[in-house]
Amino acid sequence: MTDDGTTAAATGTLGYEQARDELIEVVRRLEAGGTSLEDSLALWERGEELAKVCRHWLEGARARLDAALARPADPAGDAGDTADDAG
Repeated sequence: MTDDGTTAAATGTLGYEQARDELIEVVRRLEAGGTSLEDSLALWERGEELAKVCRHWLEGARARLDAALARPADPAGDAGDTADDAG
């Protein structure tokens, strides 16, 4: 069970692009076949962990976008540009 903990810890340090690229490779290897049942299960488990990492990053990005879109526009900044153009 130490392998699971080590893998989970290592997965937590991955960035989105790293996790996505590794997930693509895991899927490619699974689709290619030719691996033992035990290896296939290990790949599947790794893929599930990587998918969770990707989902975490995407949910964080969505929350940041939603927060940015929820902020009101800066009326002073817009008015300042208009006043400069008019004056």
